[in-house]
Amino acid sequence: MKNFRALARNWLLVLLVFSTMSSNPAPQLGENPMSEVIAALTLEEKVSLLLGTGMDIPNAPADMQGPVVGITNDRVPGAAGTTFAVPRLGIPSMVLADGPAGLRITPNREAQPDKTFYATAFPVATLLASSWDTDLVEAVGKAMGDEVKEYGVDILLAPALNIHRYPLGGRNFEYYSEDPLVSGKMAAAMVRGVQSRGVGTSIKHFVANNHEWNRNTINIIADERALREIYLKGFEIAVKESSPWTVMSSYNKLNGTYTSEKAELLTGILRNQWKFEGFVMTDWFGGRDAIAQMLAGNELLMPGTGVQQKALMRAVETGALDQSVLDRNIENLLTIMLKTPVFKKHKFSNNPNLEGHAKIAREVASAGMVLLQNTTQNDTRALPLKPAGTIGLFGNNSYQLVTGGTGSGDVNEAYSISLLQGIQAAGFSTHSLLEHTYARYISVEKAKQPAWQPFIPQAPLAERNVSYKEVVAIASDTDVAIVTIGRNSGEFADRKSEGDFYLSKIEKDLIATISGIYHEQGKKVVVILNIGGVVETASWRNQVDAILLAWQPGQEAGYAIADILSGDINPSGKLATTFAMKLEDYPAAENFPGVVLEEMPPNERSLFVQAKRAEVIYKDSFRVGYRAINTQVAFPFGFGLSYTEFSYGELALSSTQFVDSITASVVITNTGAVPGREVVQLYIAAPQNTLVKPAIELRAFKKTRRLETGESQTLNFDIGLSDLSSFDADRGSWVVDAGQYTVKIGASSSDIRSRESFHKKKLSTFAP
Repeated sequence: MKNFRALARNWLLVLLVFSTMSSNPAPQLGENPMSEVIAALTLEEKVSLLLGTGMDIPNAPADMQGPVVGITNDRVPGAAGTTFAVPRLGIPSMVLADGPAGLRITPNREAQPDKTFYATAFPVATLLASSWDTDLVEAVGKAMGDEVKEYGVDILLAPALNIHRYPLGGRNFEYYSEDPLVSGKMAAAMVRGVQSRGVGTSIKHFVANNHEWNRNTINIIADERALREIYLKGFEIAVKESSPWTVMSSYNKLNGTYTSEKAELLTGILRNQWKFEGFVMTDWFGGRDAIAQMLAGNELLMPGTGVQQKALMRAVETGALDQSVLDRNIENLLTIMLKTPVFKKHKFSNNPNLEGHAKIAREVASAGMVLLQNTTQNDTRALPLKPAGTIGLFGNNSYQLVTGGTGSGDVNEAYSISLLQGIQAAGFSTHSLLEHTYARYISVEKAKQPAWQPFIPQAPLAERNVSYKEVVAIASDTDVAIVTIGRNSGEFADRKSEGDFYLSKIEKDLIATISGIYHEQGKKVVVILNIGGVVETASWRNQVDAILLAWQPGQEAGYAIADILSGDINPSGKLATTFAMKLEDYPAAENFPGVVLEEMPPNERSLFVQAKRAEVIYKDSFRVGYRAINTQVAFPFGFGLSYTEFSYGELALSSTQFVDSITASVVITNTGAVPGREVVQLYIAAPQNTLVKPAIELRAFKKTRRLETGESQTLNFDIGLSDLSSFDADRGSWVVDAGQYTVKIGASSSDIRSRESFHKKKLSTFAP
């Protein structure tokens, strides 16, 4: 009987426990107040939520081992990372994936050997910016967002919008421009497009990640004016105009502190001044001090390590880190979590519209290509080409175009179209013997290369040495020569001067030989620049008739180039970065990439952290690109030719006295023989009173619609107080001087077509 009573008491206790649990269920994210969900988390769960689940890196040191391994590949193989889930509170795990030119995931999976998971390789960001078409960039974002969502990813780690401070930056292809207005507007358009599909973005790398050399340890020393006007401005525009879900802090230090540990940057500027409402994540293995990162407002540490987990647990338990900091960061993280496809239980298809997206990739590729030169020795146009002609196709890259850069900016696409394929599809004939000769050469040289490794760019194939005799034979059988020059770069290393910015001797000899022989026979020579960043052109451009800057145009590359060459598309792209005569003309040349200070202690080195501490002083300050280069340039910022001509009417201002704003208007007319579009740029020259100002600064731009021959369009530009401002570090505010301002409307920074002035009576200041 005693045993029966004891058993009955135990069952009663169990029933009471279950009754209590059923009457007080755990709060659920999205159903209960956020404060209740956060209060229900254990300390270990709180810490885990603020860390990624790690990366499975064989033989990695202890400080890189994740707190959890294998989660990412279980969800979306090839994605960059995942976050921690707390199922009992209704908190799922988010998937984060690269990248700027399209979704980067693994195309083949062991579990599904009969299915592929390719994504669209869109043109690189520098080409997108060269379109100066925010509507088209937004359309690209929508297509990317569709692929992100339908492959089960929640946040795309893009766009990247660091500044082209210097042409040798290894990741310049991922970035838009040397100008912060162009960078910010393009990034905002991309964010709007991607996020319109119900997935998030992470604008990066915040801030001043302008080169790859010692990127994890380098200290960027920059004055506040340079930061506000150049390096932060694009991010400010993107945050205010598109509300990205997340921001990714950069690897580097900024004025002595890692950006991921800098509260002044992440909380003071980003959250308090710009009113950013998302969350901030680190770049992968970025920063050194997890506690400092939490305090600064870096809410998610990626990819997450066990060392970080232990450090945060210990800090809270010892009182070094108040648990309220974790709660604040978790609230920011979970607020975004509520928007994600995984939280909304979206049933992704793994079947996005790749065919439709390829068409968008082709359209934007041709829209961002820039016709740099187009005059034969007889002063006639070299392009477009007549479809009946036969082309001599020279250069390795004519047969294997570079579609995009390496590293996290790479995309695993199903195919890419070579220039050979593109021009043949457009109806042109090519020289078959030349085609076969290049095919054999490329095959043999590729076989000599080491096996491909992710994130490590392969050395380019040496350009095939074409003999004088061979060119003579080819020239006699063809009507025009095309020479393609290719370049690639990516993470971990910057570009080089010789053989990269400057063409190699064999490339220069190839151009000289072909040009000499073809011109002797009265035939044209066209150079295609298949590049991710600026190259030197001044020493060889006069030898050729036309230069088409194709950039790295994505998987539809060959078709898009052929669209321009054939005249099916009238080129309308313009440069968003300056092509100087030589490297020394860029102000940053004085100390790029920086200096080594000392070796890193062994305990601070890792797979992702270089062995040297380094530093670079931005002596050029705000004098970047066209703002500073006052010597002759090869091709100026904003420059690009068309197959038609445009006239600019007289600039009209709504007032000659500035109070709160002014509207500038100009009529653009297509005066040529074919339809086309024109990029119209508005620059302002400010009075030199309180601060020294650049001679001109881009303050607005618009691209006309497609104008038929003789058709006109009126473009209106609204100029506000912020468009006249410069940052005064002594005042800690933006300043608009009194005096005369000149509005300049131009086809490029050096081709000003119309100008008018207005006056501002009093100096104005406003807080950042």
